[in-house]
Amino acid sequence: MTIFPSLQRPAILSRRRREPSLMLSVLLGVVLWGMTGVASSRVRAQEPPETAPPELTTLIQGIEAAANRQDVAGVMAFYSQEFTTTDGLDRRSYEQVLTQLWQDYSNISYQTKLQSWQQDGSAIMATTVTEITGTQQFGGREFQLSSSITSQQRVENQKVVQQEVLAERNQLTSGEKPPTVTLSVPEQVKAGQEYSIDAIVEEPLGNEIMIGTAIEERVTPRAYLTDFPLELEFLASGGVFKLGTAPNTPGNNWISAILMRPGGITLVTQRLKIVER
Repeated sequence: MTIFPSLQRPAILSRRRREPSLMLSVLLGVVLWGMTGVASSRVRAQEPPETAPPELTTLIQGIEAAANRQDVAGVMAFYSQEFTTTDGLDRRSYEQVLTQLWQDYSNISYQTKLQSWQQDGSAIMATTVTEITGTQQFGGREFQLSSSITSQQRVENQKVVQQEVLAERNQLTSGEKPPTVTLSVPEQVKAGQEYSIDAIVEEPLGNEIMIGTAIEERVTPRAYLTDFPLELEFLASGGVFKLGTAPNTPGNNWISAILMRPGGITLVTQRLKIVER
């Protein structure tokens, strides 16, 4: 699945502006698909979606239909009692995050496409791409959500037993003219490695004031449900440019950039994979 956190109401502008809470990727990092990469000599070559067995197609369609109804019980019926994700979620915490997401986004829709599949003994490993759109009303503002999640899942006995998010990009916008932001970060770095975070505003600023920041956050079960403080600063250029440092242990980070101008707000999050040196 993939789930995003909610964007809290901005505080009053000051020289350093604090955003009480912001977790863009935290509530979308769980909303429809993912799996753990399980190596096995029984795994066959990747197969095209057209050749997928009917039970896999039915499973994907069933999860998508239940998600579009915001039917938590209906979605979880397709997940094993032993279900886990590589982000550290189990079935109970996964359901909790999904419930919170749908409380925040009453208008949300999912479209999932099977990218490829392969047989692993009696199990099936499926790679999918899920597009998510939705809206949220908060503090008198309407926020538009757009997310694209590539993930892999292991299916046994027509139940999802494991998930891993392979790639993730989430965006929240609000206002009549939210800035168009291109977030440039690597897909993968080594533990302890420095890397560049560039969040570039495509439109010319002219005389407009721009504030914003970029942050790094470790993907953990707690992070899916915990808000964190932000300090937004006045920006002298058309974006945010900084160096990040990967943790010393492998895992995943969310890299988020928020930029605000008089015409609107844009928050973009991408997933960064940290591998061993």
